[in-house]
Amino acid sequence: MRVACYIDGFNLYHAIDELGKPHLKWLDLHKLAASLCRPAETLVKVEYFSAYATWLPSSYARHRLYVRALQGVGVHCNMARFSEQKAQCKSCGAQWTRHEEKETDVHFSLTLLEDAIDGAFDRAIIISADGDHVPAVRRVRARLPAKQIFVATPPGRHGRARELLKVAHSSTPITAGRLGRSLLPERMTDPMGSAMIQRPAQYAPPPGTSSETKALQT
Repeated sequence: MRVACYIDGFNLYHAIDELGKPHLKWLDLHKLAASLCRPAETLVKVEYFSAYATWLPSSYARHRLYVRALQGVGVHCNMARFSEQKAQCKSCGAQWTRHEEKETDVHFSLTLLEDAIDGAFDRAIIISADGDHVPAVRRVRARLPAKQIFVATPPGRHGRARELLKVAHSSTPITAGRLGRSLLPERMTDPMGSAMIQRPAQYAPPPGTSSETKALQT
């Protein structure tokens, strides 16, 4: 049984942010996906979907570093974009610039559909609680009923995923403990093997935590 995992980056990130445990953001998505596989299944690909907040220098730099780290453990990163939009208060007339995420959900749905049609997986794991993925899942199930769809909801979001859970074959909530057992090492080489990636200080685990700081096993 071949398994492919599709990860809604922002849905997962904001769920972790709400936990108030920033060290869990230094997450090895390949390891997390592997932990959701059943015995005798083979994880054949992990797809991550997100976008860079280029107007926030510190966040942008950490996200680029994180993407390099993910690529180093075999995760394929699909990066979309944000668009700038002018907003204005109807009461006072104040104006500001807001940023809206573009194309991430489209990339997610198209990749899931294409992989299903191409026979890239037997079972798909979707890590998200976003109902925007429902149409793609419905289409896969209608056109390719032999494909299995499993939803793993980010921490604290299982109750928000009712529409997505309705169209999945099965599901499970992801716990903070599972995330803590699936972290990237403190140091690792980049995908080209030419530079060292150092975990950002903001993502250092709390004192007394040992499993999250083990070296990457290859």
